[in-house]
Amino acid sequence: MTGKKLNGGTTIAGTMIFAHLAGIKVFATGGLGGVHRGGENSMDISADLTELGRTPVAVISSGCKSFLDIPRTLEYLETQGVGVSTFADGRSSKVDFPAFWTRDSGTLSPSTVDDEREAAAMIFAQSSLGLSSGLFFANPIPAQHSIPKSEMDKHIAQAIQDAEKSGSTGSDNTPFILAKIRELTAGNSITANQALIESNIIRGTRVACELARLESDPTGRLDRSALNYSLNRGSPAAFETNIAGGARETSSDKLKANEDEATIVVAGSLAIDLACDFLPAKGATSPVSPQLHTSNPAKITQHLGGVGLNVATAIKHLGTNVQLCSVTGDDEAGATVRTMLAAKGFAMSGIIQEPSARTSQYVAVNDGQKNLVLAMADMSLMETCADEVEEVWKPLIERSKPRWLVLDANWNPSALKQWIMHARAVGARIAYEPVSVAKSRRLFVSTPTIDFDLGVLPNHTISLATPNHLELASMHTAAQEAGILERDDWWQVVDAMGLSSSGSRDKLAAITSDSLVNDGIPQQSIQLLPLIPTILTKLGNKGILITQMLRPGDDRLTSPAHSRFVLSRADPGHPTIGGVYMKLLPSAEQVPTAQIVSVNGVGDTFLGVIIAGLAKENPRTLADIVDIAQQGSVMTLKNMEAVSPEIAKLKEKL
Repeated sequence: MTGKKLNGGTTIAGTMIFAHLAGIKVFATGGLGGVHRGGENSMDISADLTELGRTPVAVISSGCKSFLDIPRTLEYLETQGVGVSTFADGRSSKVDFPAFWTRDSGTLSPSTVDDEREAAAMIFAQSSLGLSSGLFFANPIPAQHSIPKSEMDKHIAQAIQDAEKSGSTGSDNTPFILAKIRELTAGNSITANQALIESNIIRGTRVACELARLESDPTGRLDRSALNYSLNRGSPAAFETNIAGGARETSSDKLKANEDEATIVVAGSLAIDLACDFLPAKGATSPVSPQLHTSNPAKITQHLGGVGLNVATAIKHLGTNVQLCSVTGDDEAGATVRTMLAAKGFAMSGIIQEPSARTSQYVAVNDGQKNLVLAMADMSLMETCADEVEEVWKPLIERSKPRWLVLDANWNPSALKQWIMHARAVGARIAYEPVSVAKSRRLFVSTPTIDFDLGVLPNHTISLATPNHLELASMHTAAQEAGILERDDWWQVVDAMGLSSSGSRDKLAAITSDSLVNDGIPQQSIQLLPLIPTILTKLGNKGILITQMLRPGDDRLTSPAHSRFVLSRADPGHPTIGGVYMKLLPSAEQVPTAQIVSVNGVGDTFLGVIIAGLAKENPRTLADIVDIAQQGSVMTLKNMEAVSPEIAKLKEKL
């Protein structure tokens, strides 16, 4: 090569190198290169075979082309230390190594695999052993497209004879023979070629999905029989482990230890998100909302999302170390989710897979102005998790000792309480994302099997919550119904807050607005402060209402610039309460409807930026962080992604 910027293609050898550099472990293609006939004299041997001996990538193809020397090719691969197996496809007797256009070559395969799961287990085992060679899996062409061996042998013999007569050797040999075979088969070789490529892509995809399942299963919840089968097929390393009664620390062990280090742990949902944006007729002024009980025109997009993932993604974009803890099903959607997570650079030690379960999905129906009209969430998978918190995630929390735990309300009440207890045990502060009106109440639901009560200052369990105004009202109602707002310890904190006995309506209206006071939003947030000392209520285009309990000595209590936002002051001698702070921050930007791309993930982006800011060693003021978080929300509002990558620009501001 001369270093010129030209277009080109890559051989299997070249593609393996790029795949390995990109972290791709499974590569599906058409046919493998090999040892040419007469290669013992010409030394014409494909670089594909050499690369398989030194690059840890699994290659799936329909064997070698029939005009190559298949027995010598297999011998060469064995010399290079490359494991070779052929998919048996239900055949129980001896299986031939396939010869590209035909399922049979007359040469037996060195070994066979029953299915994609077993192939993935072999890849996983080899990766765990740290071997540098690759694996080759031969996928026979589908039977209905296979050209009979006897017919292909005649065509190949003729093509090789013609190549010798024409002097086509070296790099010219293969193209000449392929063209001749196409001519001799009247184009049937091309049809067969297309069929086997499609088959290999499907097979390779399934192997990759099975491998992702194995790699994302830190708890051993998957059936490991296929893995054990591969590890015990005479592997010296497996034998050494069994004799010693334990395994030495490997690079993967060290990686897992590093994965558990996290400043922030996000425990929440993973889901396939569908956004359905209503498309009004051109020139129509109304309606801007979809009509009920009929089909509506829409633009529908699909993304990997879920509150937990979106929040963790925002934190990751801002350069903060974050560990996501969530659950997927064992369906195809789950395999896709886990593969995409790994590609995004998330540690997989916090992701578990539930057998015989559906991966969560979320469908949002938005009006013509991209405002949410209706959402449907299938989060039943998270409803079943409880034991996993104790078995899987408690040890992770204990190892990572995060500063913050972000907890979304998609968990069932028992799981929520367990998350809270384990996080508090290691000194982590907890941020609560209510998710929806119905689920926001879960924090206040009693769980008879768990001895747990929401504490009040200074023994509060939740440090921060980010409801919208509807979720705030639901949380307030749930706290009332649970009797929490009548408890003696709650009243003691309320009395200490120093609120005016004659009422604070006028001051609340001056700080916020008459409409917000009429809706009871400031009053509800104040009444929840003893339980959650910082509440950031999302009010759409009206901005963010900060309601916060101040500690004694907080600079805002004596600052003239903040005096109008200090709703009340506690007695100077109180050990833990200084007063109540409330401020309505307007939206960072009023985004025109034409610029709104998607509303999904806007609130999650906001929370992610907030926690990334608060987790700093020396965080900025809460109002500053909220302002920056609103800027991040605007970036997501204008972006197709659930969380805009553009928010990385806010890192320096935080």
